[in-house]
Amino acid sequence: MSVLQTPIDYLKGVGPNRADLLKKELGIFTYQDLINFFPNRYLDKTRYYKINQLQRNAAEVQIIGKIVHLKMVEQKRGKRLVATFQDETGTMELVWFRGQKWIKDSIKLNVPYVIFGKCNWFNGFSMPHPELELLSEHKASIRSAMQAIYPSTEKLNNKGISNKTKIKLLQTLFLETSGKFQETLSEDILSSLQLITKSEALFNIHFPKNAELLAKAKFRLKFEELFYIQLQLIIKNISRKHKIKGFPFDQVGELFNEFYNNHLPFDLTNAQKRVIKEIRNDLGSNAQMNRLLQGDVGSGKTIVALMSVLLAIDNDFQACLMAPTEILATQHFNGISELVKKLNINVKLLTGSTKTAERKIIHQELKEGSLQLLIGTHAVLEDKVQFNNLGLAIIDEQHRFGVAQRSKLWKKNTFPPHILVMTATPIPRTLAMSLYGDLDISVIDELPPGRKAIKTVHRYDSNRLKVFAFMRDEIKKGRQIYIVYPLIQESEQLDYKDLMDGFESISRDFPKPDYQISIVHGKMKPADKEYEMQRFVKGETQIMVATTVIEVGVNVPNASVMIIESAERFGLSQLHQLRGRVGRGAEQSYCILMTSHKLSSDAKTRLETMVRTNDGFELAEVDLKLRGPGDIMGTQQSGILNLKIADLVKDNDILKLARNYAFKVLKEDPSLALDKNKIINYTYQQIGKHKNIWNYIS
Repeated sequence: MSVLQTPIDYLKGVGPNRADLLKKELGIFTYQDLINFFPNRYLDKTRYYKINQLQRNAAEVQIIGKIVHLKMVEQKRGKRLVATFQDETGTMELVWFRGQKWIKDSIKLNVPYVIFGKCNWFNGFSMPHPELELLSEHKASIRSAMQAIYPSTEKLNNKGISNKTKIKLLQTLFLETSGKFQETLSEDILSSLQLITKSEALFNIHFPKNAELLAKAKFRLKFEELFYIQLQLIIKNISRKHKIKGFPFDQVGELFNEFYNNHLPFDLTNAQKRVIKEIRNDLGSNAQMNRLLQGDVGSGKTIVALMSVLLAIDNDFQACLMAPTEILATQHFNGISELVKKLNINVKLLTGSTKTAERKIIHQELKEGSLQLLIGTHAVLEDKVQFNNLGLAIIDEQHRFGVAQRSKLWKKNTFPPHILVMTATPIPRTLAMSLYGDLDISVIDELPPGRKAIKTVHRYDSNRLKVFAFMRDEIKKGRQIYIVYPLIQESEQLDYKDLMDGFESISRDFPKPDYQISIVHGKMKPADKEYEMQRFVKGETQIMVATTVIEVGVNVPNASVMIIESAERFGLSQLHQLRGRVGRGAEQSYCILMTSHKLSSDAKTRLETMVRTNDGFELAEVDLKLRGPGDIMGTQQSGILNLKIADLVKDNDILKLARNYAFKVLKEDPSLALDKNKIINYTYQQIGKHKNIWNYIS
């Protein structure tokens, strides 16, 4: 066992209690975990101040002096310990509110100390809870000009595991291992990129000798982390293509051609043609397709999905399309049934509300193979649902399904079916490379002809009367309007109240019988929701007041205005999804973002970006910068992004570089068998044993 796999309990200065805290609070179980516990910032400790040089609003400072007097002061709650600290230019106070007895016993009077901390001013300078070190020890310890500051928790601080303690433990660890760590990158990569060694990088990330070495250490460790993630994804993709045989759909048959030549409702855009070609190439090869189809709201992904389904049916296979909500599944079913009504195809819908009698028929027809396309929700994944010969599975808005749910589809045939994953949530390229590096990616990046760009404006609550006047004008033209209220789980009561208050004020300004209003929210029974939705779809109501239930997939071409209340409470991708509910017909559509005057700077950025652009990919990039990767992907996807040191937003360039090097290595040596790649192969094998990439790197 390498010394780095030693349990943290055995490190000098740790002991059972501390070990327990380090495990629970920071996930540090071994020497390895401690060495890969990286600082989150650094302080410049090259400068020493004199007391008469202190500024009232200075950051942390370092001073050399002596403690000449100590006293306990009674206060309302407990006591505080106050020390008089002086140097040759003046005196100041040091104050402790906890741990007083222990500190009092350990302090030596009239001996030189180095103190470090943040100063307060109140009739003179004072420093609460300073870091204290005897000048003699200060000079002797492994020291760096830039002092590392490590992540911490309240519990650790209360139990006396301060930043100084963490530094001490790391110093002990470097002494025990004599600072020598196994290299993890090949000689080729090291010399090509002029990287410092692994040992130098680890030493300088914790104890940087200067800013230049710190920068080199960061670059080296970030590159390494991203390189191995990319290597993993690319190897996964290549091996899947070799190992997992797919069903070859070798003919473009009658149904596909008949639909393409005679039933297409509009000409395909060049982007749609390109994507269909990419899918056809996948389906015609012997490998299993695993493709992510990204396309903005309204870009025509459904037609691409349908044409892929027709390829499957032409080759005597069944297909299924799975959507995250009943509303969306029903909409796909209605849309596709309409498109293929002149072709002789058996299409059925399976959701939670499908009646038992209907279910039996579906199960029967699926098993016999006479049901060619099944559209549905999670219900499709049930064990009872058995296909005769499933060749293609399409998953819409895939980020709403966990990985485990997706893999259930794979098991619906002896060979896994081809998989097409669709999303209208544009994923920034950086994230796509890291999250879906094992999927091939297709992008539909143009809207169908005749679609007008939606005009987006930001209005304050004080402009509400003008907004109402604009709504009346649009309704006069025969258009319909959505008004959406935020829904945030924690404050459901509050949100419900906002929605009801809004509904009442709109009912006053748009009274019956001149106007009809639908309302839809999460507390309604599914049947009531469906009834209200249908009234709006049929044009019986002009205004739909709703919570975000309608975010995904309500298609009303006649709706031309989307009003989003408290727009500052929505994320960018959600605002963009909601905006995509209008602009589905030929008329000019509008999106109005309503907010109060009090806005955070992030909220301002989001609203300005929405007004400026309709491009989902540009929005996704801004969103990634504002919110970081974990939030965007939702919890199921963010596991792989548990990065120790790299940052996908800021280190975009290093990510591209790492990906290029991973490709380069694998192109020349796909099985990493060459002598020069021995280190890479060994490190890569270690990843397989430990889920977290950093547990093995060192």
